[in-house]
Amino acid sequence: MKILLFGKNGQVGWELQRSLSPLGEVVALDVDSEEYCGNFSHPEKIAETVRRVKPDVIVNAAAHTAVDKAESERDFAMLLNAISVEAIAKEAATLDAWMVHYSTDYVFSGDGERPWTETDAPAPLNVYAETKLAGELALQRHCPKHLIFRTSWVYAGNGNNFIKTMLRLGNERDELSIINDQFGAPTGAELLADCTAHAIRTVLIKPETAGLYNLTASGITTWYDYALLVFAEAKKAGLQLKVSRVNPVPASAYPLPAKRPHNSRLDTTKFQRTFDMRLPAWEVGVKRMLHELFSTMKR
Repeated sequence: MKILLFGKNGQVGWELQRSLSPLGEVVALDVDSEEYCGNFSHPEKIAETVRRVKPDVIVNAAAHTAVDKAESERDFAMLLNAISVEAIAKEAATLDAWMVHYSTDYVFSGDGERPWTETDAPAPLNVYAETKLAGELALQRHCPKHLIFRTSWVYAGNGNNFIKTMLRLGNERDELSIINDQFGAPTGAELLADCTAHAIRTVLIKPETAGLYNLTASGITTWYDYALLVFAEAKKAGLQLKVSRVNPVPASAYPLPAKRPHNSRLDTTKFQRTFDMRLPAWEVGVKRMLHELFSTMKR
């Protein structure tokens, strides 16, 4: 089996290179790849890449993820998150290939307290969310053999994320104020990659499992409680951080160009039942990543 992976150097893409390799030959591309085009700014060249590689499975981990910048560059975000996705989907359908794509909880309105299900009506909060939803719809419209995974609060050892930001700020400041009225599940790129590989194996045997799924770690937290866990684990590991006070504050304390969801909870029942998998508590992956980071920092 030949797998074409876009976005190989992103948080999820980096882990996918590992998880997909036992399934077959992986052609992994990023924006700077030379032999084949992996730059989503050029949808016609991306489509040509698919035609040349002739993959059995396409996994798209590339995206415009700069949520605030998207507010001022709608066309560019749409190009990366929807137009190029549509171009790939059309080529995948022509090849009768499977396509795996990642989306976001931001496609919902972000209100309430109930976890969102796959059948809830989308109501995008911002430009980034609008473009991600457009990508979902394009894939569903043009390529019936697809898997779409909506996820939230992604982190990884590779790349920048909330955990690394907290450790940096905790080393620079005596006092921090962290948002405590936004709720979600921190989800490791490693978990997403491993679940993706398992889902691909399943869908090749049971094509009726194609479709849209919520995929996050289990449990719920706030950014404030997430940060407290990071600092507590750092203290256990013997790291001397400068921060001595962490204050809970509402999201309104940090006005941003793009509106963020209050409720990022996603119901993963459908994924767990369909693929017979148990999604671990969010704390498990976070603690594991922190242990790896701390081990590197102590060397």
